[in-house]
Amino acid sequence: MEGSPSGLPIPLAYQNSGRHGTLALQWLNKGDNAWQMTAATLVGLQCVPGLMILYGSIVKKKWAINSAFMSFYAFAAVLICWVIWGYKMSFGEKLLPFWGKAGPTLGQDFLLQQAELPATSTDYYPALQPLYPMATLVYFQFVFAALTLILVAGSLLGRMNFIAWMLFVPLWLSFSYSVGAFSLWGGGFLFQWGVIDYAGGYVIHLSSGVAGFVAAYWVGPRNERDRRSFSPNNVLLTLAGAGLLWLGWNGFNGGAPYAANLISPMAVLNTNICAATSLIVWTSIDVLVFKKPSVIGAVQGMITGLVAITPSAGLVQGWAAIVIGIFAGTIPWYTMMVLGRKKSGLLSTVDDTLGAFHTHAVAGTLGGILAGFFAQPTLCNLFLPIPNERGAIYGGSKAALQLAKQIVGALFVVVWNVVSTTIICMAIQLIVPLRMSEEELAVGDDAAHGEEAYALWDDGDKFDIHVTRHSESVNGASEYDDMPMSHSKIQLQKM
Repeated sequence: MEGSPSGLPIPLAYQNSGRHGTLALQWLNKGDNAWQMTAATLVGLQCVPGLMILYGSIVKKKWAINSAFMSFYAFAAVLICWVIWGYKMSFGEKLLPFWGKAGPTLGQDFLLQQAELPATSTDYYPALQPLYPMATLVYFQFVFAALTLILVAGSLLGRMNFIAWMLFVPLWLSFSYSVGAFSLWGGGFLFQWGVIDYAGGYVIHLSSGVAGFVAAYWVGPRNERDRRSFSPNNVLLTLAGAGLLWLGWNGFNGGAPYAANLISPMAVLNTNICAATSLIVWTSIDVLVFKKPSVIGAVQGMITGLVAITPSAGLVQGWAAIVIGIFAGTIPWYTMMVLGRKKSGLLSTVDDTLGAFHTHAVAGTLGGILAGFFAQPTLCNLFLPIPNERGAIYGGSKAALQLAKQIVGALFVVVWNVVSTTIICMAIQLIVPLRMSEEELAVGDDAAHGEEAYALWDDGDKFDIHVTRHSESVNGASEYDDMPMSHSKIQLQKM
C-alpha cells in the first residue's frame, strides 16, 4: 500500500494507481463511474418512487395500493432475475443473433473487472469498454429493465391478478426484454446493422407499449363501472410522480453514452426541450378542443415528449428536438383522444388502463422514425458503432437507408413482443387466472391485499354503515349516539 502524509497505509481502492493487479487500475475513470452510478440512481428514482407514486395516485382510490405495489414488486423481482441470468442474456456473449448467453453476474472477479459488452465489436470498432467496473454497468442496465416492466404494468392496472403479475415479470424479462436489448444494444443483428436507438425508444418504450396492450387483451378489461369512471384519487401526487419521471430522464438519456462525455449534456438538454415542447403542444390542443387545460393531459404530453426524444436524444440538434416535441404532442394525442375513443376498433376494445400504447408504443415508434430523419452526422460519429450514419435530411448515400433501418427495427420489436407476450400470457393462465375475480374487482385493494390507501375512519378502522344504523351496544344505546349529526352525515356520504 502507498503511504499517507500521516504515515499510515492507504487502502488499495483509494490509491490513484495500482501495481501488480491491484484494484486501483489505470482504466478506472472516477468521473465516468460517479456519473454512471448517479444516472442509474436517477432512473431508479423514476421507478421507485416515481412511477409508484404516479400509478398509485392516477387511479381510483380503491386501486391505489395494487397499482403502486405492482411497480414496487417489479423493481425487486427484476433485480434478482437480472443478476442471476438476465444481464448476460441482454449484454453478454452472443448465443443467437438476437440473444445473449444466460449466466450469473454475482462474482467478485466479474464485477470488479473493467466493464465490457463483448458482442458489440463491429467491422469498424472494437467492443465497447466503459471506464468503470462491471458492477456499475450491471446496475445501470438493471434500472432500465425494471422501468420497462413497470411501464407494462401501466396497461394492466385495476384488474390483473397479482399472482399472475408475479409470474409475468420474470418470464417477460427473460423472453422479451432481453431479446430487444441484445438485438439493439448488446451487439445483436440490429446493432450490427446500424439501427439507431440511442437510449431505448424501441428497447424500452415500443416494447412496453406493445406488450402492455397485448397483455391487456389477454387479461381482459376492468369491470364496467371502473371503465366508465376512473378518476385520479390525488392529482397533486400524480404531478409529483410526473416530476420525478421528468427529471429522472436526465439519467435515462444522459447516461446512455456510458460516460460523462460530449454527448451526455447534449442529450440532457434535448430531452428537456422536447418534453417541454410536447407538454405545451398537448395542453394547447386540449384547450382548443375541450376548452380547458388538463393537468393529466399535460402529464401525458410530457411523457410522450420524453419518449419520442429517447431514440435520438444525443444525436440531434436542439431545433430538431423542438420539431420532435411538436410531433410528440400531436400524433399520440390524436391516437389517444380520437382513435382511442371510437366505439369500434381494437384501440377502444382493449382496456389499456393508462394508455401506454399511445404514450409509449406510438411515441417510441414516432421517435425512432424521426431519428432516421434528424440524426446529425457529426453527432452520430461521436456515438454510433457504424460510421457515417445520418438522418434523411442530411442527404448522402446512407440517408434513405437509415430510415428503412428504423422502420425494420420497429417492426421486429412489435412482432416479437406480440408473439412472446401472447405465449407468456397463455402459459400463465394455465397456472393461475390472469384477471381478478368479479368480487375482487368490485372491492379493490381491500379484497386483493387486505389494505387500503387512505384511512378515512379512526386510523384505518372500517366505517360499518350497518353498525351505525342498526347495532346497539350492550346497554341498549348505539355506540355512535354521541356523534354530532353533521359528522355522521359526512361519513355516510363518503361511504
